[in-house]
Amino acid sequence: MIGIGHLTLGMPASWSYFDDWLALELWGHWWEDTGAANAFWSNPAGFGWPLFVVGVLVMWMDRHGIVPPVFLAWMVLGWGALCAVIVKPTPGPIVVVAGVLLLRGIRSAGAHVESPSLAARA
Repeated sequence: MIGIGHLTLGMPASWSYFDDWLALELWGHWWEDTGAANAFWSNPAGFGWPLFVVGVLVMWMDRHGIVPPVFLAWMVLGWGALCAVIVKPTPGPIVVVAGVLLLRGIRSAGAHVESPSLAARA
């Protein structure tokens, strides 16, 4: 999972700034271009945690036989594409691939499993 990879690599690289974060050094200075601010915005406040949550949610839904909504895949895909275009270097292209795979999985599962919301309307 991309979120786990991002956090696994990024958090140890930010270890030297933990004291600054815990001492609330970023309060009133979060926008400044400092090592502590950059490490904070690229790791604990970056996209690693949200992608981790999305991944855990999708795995939970799969285990319970629930097909994720297609908008989730489109949102991940759009987010990754936007990041890939705006920020260099970025793992945005990897997020785009993940969004495409999620979209394909949702469409494939949707073809085999009727959505509970659609069954209730019929």
